[in-house]
Amino acid sequence: MIDDMEDDAHGVHDYVADPRNADVLISVNGEMKRRNEAVVSVFDSGYILGDGVWEGMRVSNGGVAFLPEHFKRLYAGAKTIDMDIGLTKDELTARLMDCLKANGMTDGVHIRLMVTRGIKKTPYQGPRFTIGKATIVIIPEYKTPVPEIVAKGVTLFTVHVRRTGPAEQDQKLNSHSKLNCIMACIQADKAGADEALMLDPQGFVATCNSTHFFIVRDGEVWTSPPEYCLGGITRGNIMRVCREAGIPVFEKRFSLFDVYSADEAFITGTFAGLTPVREVDGRSIDHVGGPVSQRISTLYKQLATNSLTPIS
Repeated sequence: MIDDMEDDAHGVHDYVADPRNADVLISVNGEMKRRNEAVVSVFDSGYILGDGVWEGMRVSNGGVAFLPEHFKRLYAGAKTIDMDIGLTKDELTARLMDCLKANGMTDGVHIRLMVTRGIKKTPYQGPRFTIGKATIVIIPEYKTPVPEIVAKGVTLFTVHVRRTGPAEQDQKLNSHSKLNCIMACIQADKAGADEALMLDPQGFVATCNSTHFFIVRDGEVWTSPPEYCLGGITRGNIMRVCREAGIPVFEKRFSLFDVYSADEAFITGTFAGLTPVREVDGRSIDHVGGPVSQRISTLYKQLATNSLTPIS
């Protein structure tokens, strides 16, 4: 079943099938459960309402990359929705490390850490109907991006689903409620693309449904302003390595006009790092994995290696 599901995937989140995932141990509120035994209640806030926050993290070379940055975003999100995680950052780190050690995992692993408000005494959105503590689930899996996808680049399709502003749902909040992104993903799938390119309410480029979007024009790297996209850890570190290396990088508004005539384009995310884009809305990008993208990717990998929190 697991291999069948993996074979159906496509795009930047596709991964090389690994039989070890069938026996992976998952942490459910601190208890290690086999994959088919790792369950939560039908009264859990995450299941009923999508009420929670989460993080995706990478494990490589014996450590977790950018762990402090991920936890800073996780706890900021929890505070925004007035949810008590119930553990300090040090306690949650220890639980995460315990899960990785129980699985003997040190490299090539992707982690999904999810926190929901907890069990409801009845299906209703009000937090006052929550009983007990937050539900904390840690799913580590062996996941390596498919090399062919990274080599050839991905295709994007501009969807009609827009990214909302803070007045609707602040896009900085990495919440379980991702229906707008799911709708965008569905439209891109139906169009035969790997990922959806989403615009802001004014029609400027915002981000993708599950990754961040960059273009390169005349040696400059452009990405959208932060108002309509998640505060991506990889996104921020891509801009950091550009600045440190003297590569001009700008957060600015730009339109599809600028995208279609870009020299290079790429998307970024925790899972695959930097992945080149080869086509947007049927328009070919001139240089797939061009020199600027390649240099940035190398610099980012070096930074990620230097940012590891050792598994201990």
